[in-house]
Amino acid sequence: MELSVVILAAGKGTRMKSVLPKVMQPLAGRPLLRHVVDTARGLNAAHTLVVYGHGGDLVQKAFAADALLWAEQAEQKGTGHAVQMVLPQLPASGKTLILYGDVPLTTAATLRLLIDKVDGENTLGLITLDMQNPGGYGRIVRNAAGMVQRIVEQKDASDAEKIITEVNTGIFCVPNALLHKWLPALKSNNAQGEYYLTDIIAMAAAENICINTIQPAHAWEVDGINDKLQLATLERAHQRVEADALMRAGVTLIDPARIDVRGSIHHGMDVHVEPNVVFEGRVVLGNNVHIGANCQLRDCEIGDNSTIKPNSLIDGAVVGAGAEIGPFARLRPGTVLADNVHIGNFVETKKAVIGKGSKANHLAYLGDADIGSGVNVGAGTITCNYDGVNKHLTTIGDNAFIGTNTSLIAPVTVGAGATTGAGSAISKDVPDNTLAVARGKQITIESWQRPKKKQ
Repeated sequence: MELSVVILAAGKGTRMKSVLPKVMQPLAGRPLLRHVVDTARGLNAAHTLVVYGHGGDLVQKAFAADALLWAEQAEQKGTGHAVQMVLPQLPASGKTLILYGDVPLTTAATLRLLIDKVDGENTLGLITLDMQNPGGYGRIVRNAAGMVQRIVEQKDASDAEKIITEVNTGIFCVPNALLHKWLPALKSNNAQGEYYLTDIIAMAAAENICINTIQPAHAWEVDGINDKLQLATLERAHQRVEADALMRAGVTLIDPARIDVRGSIHHGMDVHVEPNVVFEGRVVLGNNVHIGANCQLRDCEIGDNSTIKPNSLIDGAVVGAGAEIGPFARLRPGTVLADNVHIGNFVETKKAVIGKGSKANHLAYLGDADIGSGVNVGAGTITCNYDGVNKHLTTIGDNAFIGTNTSLIAPVTVGAGATTGAGSAISKDVPDNTLAVARGKQITIESWQRPKKKQ
């Protein structure tokens, strides 16, 4: 049966106390809805339909590049009403998996088990969960033979029904023909005056439709998010899953509770990660890479045998093998470092190509620079790359020595083997193997008195 996926994402999320729609709240650096859409894509569904409501323009704009169908739920009248909104776009045949934009961590493996439970138009599947404290959840009511008969919401449950510990997660897989038949017949005669999607379970039981249930491998797979506390709880659950996967793959995490993965990590062997490291985007780590504490790595590549010392930010950079970066270094987008480059404390690079074995060990800014191999950049050096309108290139040849507190006023070239004197402002090209000194003349004023504050 051809699969469609319907994602309910119309809620406002009042308890989030945020201007963002609930499904746009971030988990692991991505909107909640992004997690659900990506999971749906992995199921190879023929159609993915999203029901939107509050903040719909923002939601649709954020997912404009995705091949999604959209249906508006202008008034929120319950989950049954939300799925009714997609009926005009839902194929007459096949089966539909119903997901929620604020339930981000349901695994594809669990969902495939549910989908496989629906193998014809006379079967229906749902995910249930046994809870020690089921308060607030709809209860699964079964008959003496253990067959599901209906789902009763908390507000409509009797005292006997409230002690049932098996609850509804809201995740269903239903033949399309049955949805087209049952959804228009839903009634709102309940305590909340809403159209409950769960009422289709009683309809199925009345028609002797086989109702198959599964339970997830982990309870957090079906947890929804209504406030920032729940968001933080699921964030840690997700990060622990990421950490466990990394450790099983051979990565050493000194404290798996203190790592954040907000993208993907591709790594070699013997990678070592200290606490409080954040990975964003696509990060590639070679063999024997050591990442110090409190570092942030975003969309970057780190070569074999390199060390990123604590409190460094690597953003959009490519780092060669055997490099030493930090502590407190910042590599900005466009930085490309060859092998054995040293970038030390409080050094910032931007669109800088730096050759093999070159060093900038302290307090420097290297922006829009092409630096050769074997270059030593002294503390306090800056490339003056911006004239207020345009950026200009600084070129430094192999084995040049840039003295402390040199200002390189671009566009400018320092030749191979050349030296600049400490404190120089270099605005003209320096030939190979020469010394350039450009300082103001020092004068001494005798009997000079410092000014004093007026009384």
